[in-house]
Order: sequence, then C-alpha cells, then structure tokens
Amino acid sequence: MTKWDKLLIIFVVIASLFGIFLVKYSAFNSGTKYVVIEVNGDEYKRISFGSNMVGKTIDINTKFGYNKIEIGDERVRVIEADCPDKLDVKQGWISSPGEVIVCLPNRLVIKIVAEDENDKEYDYLSH
Repeated sequence: MTKWDKLLIIFVVIASLFGIFLVKYSAFNSGTKYVVIEVNGDEYKRISFGSNMVGKTIDINTKFGYNKIEIGDERVRVIEADCPDKLDVKQGWISSPGEVIVCLPNRLVIKIVAEDENDKEYDYLSH
C-alpha cells in the first residue's frame, strides 16, 4: 500500500463522515418541532414548543388511565402514570423528531414531530 492509497482512504472516510453529518443536520433541523399526543390511536392533543410552555404540565385523563406530562425547553417527558410498570416515566426526556414515549396499558403515545418549511414529512430515515 502506497502513501497515496493511504491518503485516498483517509479522504474517503472524512468525506463520508461529512456527508452523514450534512444529511442528519438537514433532516432534523429544517423546521419547527411539536408534540403529538395520541390515545388509543386517535390524536388527543398537539402542542407547539415555545417559551410559554416551558415547565407546564398536562394531565391526560382517559378511560384507559391517567398520565401527567411535563413540557421542557423543546423536550417532553411523562412524570406520573397509574400504569403498573411505569416504563413511560422511567424513559425520561425525549427531544428529537421521531422519538416516542409509549404507555401500553394506558394506550398513550407521545411523539415529537418536525414540520418542514416545504411540508415534507420523512417516513423513514436511517443513520
């Protein structure tokens, strides 16, 4: 292996890493983020992140159970639940588009969604 082969390998690796970061940045930082809360597959509430929402708590009382969520600075978490295992409470904060908190006994799904300026939605992104 010559000196030029090694330089070519290093260049290809650096170019690949740069491409990965470029795709990740353009896919996740192109629009506004908001929280979608679903109960039993139906949309319960949609919440925009904003400075007025930081520190707010929202009670979700349904026939399936009780959950209490807290909105932070562009992040969200479940702080109380009446389900037996409390895995949704243990999961902690989520902040990136595509992250999800699920409480199966209460049929609750909380997800963060990004809205693109061009109204494009990403169905799937592998990184």
